[in-house]
Amino acid sequence: MDALHGLLNTRWLQSLLKVYESLHQYLRRRPPPVMLQASVLCREVTEMLRGTSRSMDFRELHWLLEKPDFQALLSAHDTVAQKDFDPLLPPLPDNIPEDEEALRIVCLVKNKHPLGATIKRHEVTGNIVIARVIRGGLADRSGLLFAGDQLVEVNGIPVAGLKPEQIIQLLAKSEASVVFKLIPVSHRPTSSSQNMLYVRVLVDYCPQYDPAIPCSEAGLNFRRGDVLQIVDQTDALWWQAKNITTPSRCAGLVPSNNLLKRKQREFWWSHSFLLHTCNKSTLHEETFESEDAEFNGYNQGLYIAGFRRSMQLCRRKSKSSQLMCSTRCPSSCYASTLSPYEEVVRYQRNPTDRHRLVILVGPSGVGVNELRRRLIESDPHLFQSPVPHTTRPPNSYEEDGREYYFVSRETFEAMALSHRFLEYGEYKGHLYGTSREAVRLVLDLGLICVIDLEVQRIPEARTKELKPFIIFIKPPSIRRLQQTRVKSCIITEYYVNRSFKEEDLQEMEDESEKILDYFGYLFDCVIVNDELSDTHMQLLCAVKRAQAEPHWVPAAWLNSDSGA
Repeated sequence: MDALHGLLNTRWLQSLLKVYESLHQYLRRRPPPVMLQASVLCREVTEMLRGTSRSMDFRELHWLLEKPDFQALLSAHDTVAQKDFDPLLPPLPDNIPEDEEALRIVCLVKNKHPLGATIKRHEVTGNIVIARVIRGGLADRSGLLFAGDQLVEVNGIPVAGLKPEQIIQLLAKSEASVVFKLIPVSHRPTSSSQNMLYVRVLVDYCPQYDPAIPCSEAGLNFRRGDVLQIVDQTDALWWQAKNITTPSRCAGLVPSNNLLKRKQREFWWSHSFLLHTCNKSTLHEETFESEDAEFNGYNQGLYIAGFRRSMQLCRRKSKSSQLMCSTRCPSSCYASTLSPYEEVVRYQRNPTDRHRLVILVGPSGVGVNELRRRLIESDPHLFQSPVPHTTRPPNSYEEDGREYYFVSRETFEAMALSHRFLEYGEYKGHLYGTSREAVRLVLDLGLICVIDLEVQRIPEARTKELKPFIIFIKPPSIRRLQQTRVKSCIITEYYVNRSFKEEDLQEMEDESEKILDYFGYLFDCVIVNDELSDTHMQLLCAVKRAQAEPHWVPAAWLNSDSGA
């Protein structure tokens, strides 16, 4: 009695009974049309009014009944009243065998939706069985088909001796409904109670190009950076997932994490490409210092740490020290060891938590440094950059901890070997770097820390501690660059304040496409730097949304057992 009392008081059972009662009340009380031919009655009344007296009321009624919109309304009424909206189901077959309990007859109304099930030939018996039922499909919503059910007939046609491809053709020809006669599986699979899993995919996948997929039509296309909802992991090789960016209710087949790792060398795998090479400089062009006094970071009485003149390092021949190459190269293996699926969760910063680190990324000359400067100047009490470290001696006007942290070369190299820098490099014989401690100091003050990094250094900053929000600054079209970079200048190995050339703009465009193609999945936001003032406002809005709105972040960031 206690168990029955508990069952009757469950919310789901009470809701189910309410639905049941509503359906039966509708069947008993659904309003039938008063008449099926309202247009005919209207014409009869109109003819009668013509022969009656010419009073004002009669003439007004006659005018109303002959109006085209009223005639159209009655015509629509008659169309609905004469139509039967109940689905037309075929009658059950008469030749049901005596052992009818061993068979099940299932009729599904397609309604232009896919059935959402795959079939295969059993390896031992050779019978045609249902391989899997796709979550959210018609077969899954009906609750009548299960993996392992043996097909006997499809629309009255025996399937014995037919190939799975021939059966698929029979199903494709069924327009309104399809009738299955099948032998139920002896042990139905229990409903999975596994937790819902969301992943960000780090590769591109097209099922039409994968010869190993059981059914390419049931496969799910996805591109790098998409977020998938994994709804079924029962099969160790092929999971079922939904792309949250598409409105489809039906899931699709995707390779499991382990299967996708094994397929890394197949032709449809999208290999990550690293822009970093050890014979190039290891610092972004906008993190090098210009030692001219006019670029010391002062602007209208406001000092902003870490701002140097923009330089285009692709023109330079400066090289990294052996120390920097030895510590950087291991990080270049990041993409090769990366799992193709990154588990993600929705995260919204608590107002009492530290702000998220804001990282700006972009190709050389796109204006990342200028946008960072404008963002900090717009509200220096909210935005700030970390103070960098350097091994060069201080100038007369510089103070330790304000412009730079001035340290010895031995101290700097020890910090680099301890992985205390997010980014560092060498310029004119001196080392420069942005340390994690400097970033944490800004965040601990309750400010929003804004930095710019080389794209290949982003994985080092994607930690639970910093929770970075990464914004990619993209250049506009080449024609627009020619218009907006007329008065802009760059610094190269041999020239100071040289104007942009056509090759510089094309190089910027090519570098932007490569970064987006191979690292786009890391970016939380992409902003096109067309008009600098408009871009600044977009950047300001994006940074504020990053602190106040929910976003997809790696699940490890919210795992209490994971380290920074």
